[in-house]
Amino acid sequence: MRRNIRYMYAIALLQGMVFYGPVATLYREAQGVSIAQITLIESISLALCILLEVPWGVLADKLGYKRTMIGCCLLYFLSKIVFWQADGFGGFLLERVMLSVVIAGMSGVDTSILYLSCGKEDSQQVFGWYNSLQTAGLLIAALTFSLFIGDNYALAGGLTVLSYGGAALCALGLTEVKAPAPFSARQAMDVLRQTLTNRRLLLFLISAALLTEAHQTITTFFNQLQYARWGLSSAAIGILYIAAVLLGLSGVWSARLTNKTGPLWGGVLLCSAAVLACTALALSTGAVSSVCAILALRLSNTLFQPFQMELQNRQVTTEHRATALSIHAMVIDGVGVCTNLAFGALAEIDLTCAFWFGGGICLTGLVLFLIWCKLRPRI
Repeated sequence: MRRNIRYMYAIALLQGMVFYGPVATLYREAQGVSIAQITLIESISLALCILLEVPWGVLADKLGYKRTMIGCCLLYFLSKIVFWQADGFGGFLLERVMLSVVIAGMSGVDTSILYLSCGKEDSQQVFGWYNSLQTAGLLIAALTFSLFIGDNYALAGGLTVLSYGGAALCALGLTEVKAPAPFSARQAMDVLRQTLTNRRLLLFLISAALLTEAHQTITTFFNQLQYARWGLSSAAIGILYIAAVLLGLSGVWSARLTNKTGPLWGGVLLCSAAVLACTALALSTGAVSSVCAILALRLSNTLFQPFQMELQNRQVTTEHRATALSIHAMVIDGVGVCTNLAFGALAEIDLTCAFWFGGGICLTGLVLFLIWCKLRPRI
């Protein structure tokens, strides 16, 4: 089973190599897509993920996790080809539609493969390394972009296609961790009902979704706009992107942090850091404060993700793990659809409004996490 972990680590590294990452927003804008269209595409993508989550989870439990992972990695590769050749709203929308199928398919499958391939006591550490290797891939891509690619967006897209092709090949080396088994629609509905009637679990999922979406939107799309707002050059933006990627490697210390503070205070610390970072961005009066806030938001989310993944997997009680985790993702994506639309509308008015909104939803996430802890005191 350790072989699976090695191949999953390789897939994470290669799929992290998004060579256009430092200029993801500028890349789309150069191809004629506005920031409002970008957030609209994101919301459509998330909505499609919601529709596909449960069917994909059932299919994964029927086909087996290895076959599902291979198929998703292949489609991921093809989606990057579409992105590379995209020109305008329609092309980027098609890429995100394909990506939605991939995300829904891999949702719960990748973490299930890791969780079932290692001891449960090691899962948070394994998840931390998995996330950090994705970040390491981003770092390699960012350095390559800064040193060799520059403004050649077509080259950045082409290199990304090659790295995702390598990830698809790595998926072929996986071994099955759960034999395919018959799974009826009635059983799927039972899992769905169990999840959606579990109030404690829903509190946790919504809390995690609010924190994740605030981080995703601000550090992926709004950060470049904020940097440009304060007059930073493309070279400086590239350097800051590399700094943010380096912070993404800190996920390997997530387990150490929560072991020292305890799960309750670890969660409170990371959620509070996100609230403060968004507030600092809203109050920012210059480049330095903006940079510090964005990097702090990146760090808090990086440490939170392995913690979230372990707690999520720990709350799965059914043998149909992929289906249960897909339903979790469906809830999280549902929250994301709403937050993305709100973020996009507010950013069109003023970025400051969007940052205040980010602080508000992070604060809400903190409150929900505390309520979840109170209802489930032993975490």
